[in-house]
Amino acid sequence: MAIEKSDRTTLDMFATEKRRGRPRTNPLSREEQLRINKRNQILRDKSKGLKRIEFKVSEELYNALNDRALDSNITRSQLIESILLAQFDVDSEHL
Repeated sequence: MAIEKSDRTTLDMFATEKRRGRPRTNPLSREEQLRINKRNQILRDKSKGLKRIEFKVSEELYNALNDRALDSNITRSQLIESILLAQFDVDSEHL
């Protein structure tokens, strides 16, 4: 029978493997954990009605956004959203 690392029902097949260092608390590799966490994050955002927007900016603008967000004690995403809402005169109560 083939061994699949993401298969949680065959953990006993890995019991004989010797691993150095701190024992793993999760049977999945870090890459698989990140993939699952990202999928869960996307599903959470989707259930909240959020849409994803990605764009590239210069390092200067990126640093300015980070600084302004830190000064305002909000996340960079929240800062960008507030700037866009103000630009389009969208009432945040409609969100």
